[in-house]
Amino acid sequence: MELPKGKKVYFASDFHLGIPDRLTSIAREKRLCIWLDSIKNDAACLYLVGDIFDTWFEYRNVIPKGYSRFMGKLAELSDSGIKIEAFTGNHDLWMRGYFMEELNVPVHYNPITIAINDKKFFIGHGDGLGPGDNGYKLLKAVMSNSFSQWLYRRLHPDTGVGFAGWLSRLGPKHADGPDEAFFGDNEWLVQFANEKLKTEHIDYFIFGHRHIAIEYPLKGDSLYVNLGDWIKYDSYAVFDGSNLKLKFYKPE
Repeated sequence: MELPKGKKVYFASDFHLGIPDRLTSIAREKRLCIWLDSIKNDAACLYLVGDIFDTWFEYRNVIPKGYSRFMGKLAELSDSGIKIEAFTGNHDLWMRGYFMEELNVPVHYNPITIAINDKKFFIGHGDGLGPGDNGYKLLKAVMSNSFSQWLYRRLHPDTGVGFAGWLSRLGPKHADGPDEAFFGDNEWLVQFANEKLKTEHIDYFIFGHRHIAIEYPLKGDSLYVNLGDWIKYDSYAVFDGSNLKLKFYKPE
């Protein structure tokens, strides 16, 4: 991809729309829509890097209730010619064809490597990468299996979506509290990036998942970026054609 002059690429993740309650989620959704509106004039491309929703399960003819403001804003941006691409995260693994069919937004189920101008990007939500966490990796393999999803769709949508939401709420709530610890070179995503750099140069590793907004330099002028979230940070990254910066949205 060659960026037109004056255009930028935006990255954001971990909106977790739906938690902790309806009113709080709607307030976050409205804030996201204001931010999306603020970038529409200079955005060439927008990457939504996973956990857009805290729970998402698509049936053939049914999707979860809500999020109409957010969906409408994505449709507006997509219709205006802005390229939007989405990634599944560990909370919204079960995305199927709705985003592509209705919004012209392709969904990536695995990390991708792309080149923008003369920079190479590795982009993915980050769950299941790096050493360890074998229990989750097994669970993800089961949940990502097409037969497992077919079986789950035999449940009525009220039951299926409700049960998925209940399971999601059993995990970390990602409340607006103290920052999670960052372990530097001992971070499993940093270890993954360092292994990747042994065989391929990547300028920017873009991840979500950890709910930490941080830029961390790696060997060979490579940069690890975790996008944070829109629960504590309202953070995102922007590439202007030459440099990538982590930023924090402050409404005017």
